[in-house]
Amino acid sequence: MFSCSNEANKDQDVAEVGETKQVKAPKPKVISEYEMTLSDYVFERDTVRKGDFFGSIMDRSGVMPGKVYQIIEGIPDSLFNFRRINVGRPYTLLKSKDSLETAVGFIYEHNAIDYTKVFFGDSIYAIKGKKPVTVKQKVATGVITSSLSNAIDEAGISYGITSRFADIYQWSVDFFRLQKGDQFKIIYNEKFINDSIYAGVESIDAATLKHKGREFYAFNFLVDSTVGRYDYFDEEAVTLRSFFLKAPLQYSRISSRYSPRRFHPVQKRWKAHKGTDYAADTGTPIWSTADGTVIKSSYTRGNGNYVKVKHTNKYTTQYLHMSKRAVKVGDYVKQGEIIGYVGSTGLATGPHVCYRFWVNGRQVDPYKQDLPDAEPMEEEMKPSYFEFIQPLKEALDSTEYIDLQEQV
Repeated sequence: MFSCSNEANKDQDVAEVGETKQVKAPKPKVISEYEMTLSDYVFERDTVRKGDFFGSIMDRSGVMPGKVYQIIEGIPDSLFNFRRINVGRPYTLLKSKDSLETAVGFIYEHNAIDYTKVFFGDSIYAIKGKKPVTVKQKVATGVITSSLSNAIDEAGISYGITSRFADIYQWSVDFFRLQKGDQFKIIYNEKFINDSIYAGVESIDAATLKHKGREFYAFNFLVDSTVGRYDYFDEEAVTLRSFFLKAPLQYSRISSRYSPRRFHPVQKRWKAHKGTDYAADTGTPIWSTADGTVIKSSYTRGNGNYVKVKHTNKYTTQYLHMSKRAVKVGDYVKQGEIIGYVGSTGLATGPHVCYRFWVNGRQVDPYKQDLPDAEPMEEEMKPSYFEFIQPLKEALDSTEYIDLQEQV
C-alpha cells in the first residue's frame, strides 16, 4: 500500500508513451594556459626527443617542408631561434578543431617560466610569454656543523641558496675557514608557478653570518635603477664587495697554504711554497680574483697550464696546474670571469689550483694583505638605504639563531 505522496512521485517518474527524455550534454571543460584558451584547439603535449629539430617535429604533424621554411623565415631569431630547441624541453602542438585537425601552432617552453607561442595558421607570428609567477618571502636560520651546503640542506632551504649565499660574502668572509658552530640567518624569495609549482630562488634580500663571534650583515639594494644593478652592503652602508675575491674558485678546501718552508710532495725536498693551494675536482672553473689584463697564458714543466693576470701596477695574480686555459695574453678579464679549469698539470700530485699573489713585484701571502675595497655607496643614497633596510634588519634581529646543540 502506498501513501498519496508516494503515488504522486511515482506518477511524475513515468514518462508518457512516445515521449523522449531530454538529457543536457555536459559543458566542455575550458582549459586556459599560456594566456590563451587551449581547449579552442585540439592540442598535444610532448617533449623534444634526441635528434629532434623544428622541421622534424612539424613533419610528424603533417606540416610540409615549404610551410616550415615560411615559418622559420617569417619569425626573427629575436622572437624565437628555431635552432635552439633542446632535448627534454616540453612543447605543445596546436591543431584546428575540425575533421582535418591541421597543425596551426607550436608552444615551446624555454624553462619552467618562459615560453614562446608560434602561430602559422592564417598568418605567421610569434609571441613571447611567461607563466604566472608568485614570489614568496621566507626567513630561515641554520648552523654550520660540517659545511655551508650541508647547513643549508639541514635548515630545509633550497640548495640553490648555497652558491648565492657564498657569492654575497665571498669578499668579506673566508669560506675555507668557516668553523663548526658558525650561524646564519637569511631572508630570501622563492618563485612559484600558479602559486604552487616551485620554480627556484628569486633573490636573497638580507642575511647575517655569525663567524668567530662577529655578525656580518648583508642587504640587497638597488644602486643603479637605469641598468637595474643591485649590490650588497652591511648595516653601516659599507660595501661587501672588495677589490679582490677571497678565493679563485667556488669554496672547496685549502690543501696547502703560503709557507716559507714546505716539503714538496713531488720534488721530495724542503723549499718555499709561495702560493695557496685550493683542492677541487678536475674541471672546476677557476676565476680571476679581480679585474685585470692577462699577461701570461702558457705551459711550463713546473707550473703546467697557468695564467697570470696584472690588475694594477701594484697587484698581480697567477693560477697554476690548470687542466685547460680559457683566456689568452692580452685578454681583459672581469672579477669572477672564468680563466681556466682545475687540473693537475705540471708538478702536481692531484687536482688543485695554486694561487699566487704579487704586491709591487714581490710574492706575498694574500691572506695577510690589507687589500682595497670597491667603490663606496654615494652619500646621497645612504638615507634611502637606511630607511630601506630597517624592516629587514628588524626581521633578522627578531629571528633566533639555531644553537649547535639543537643540531646534535
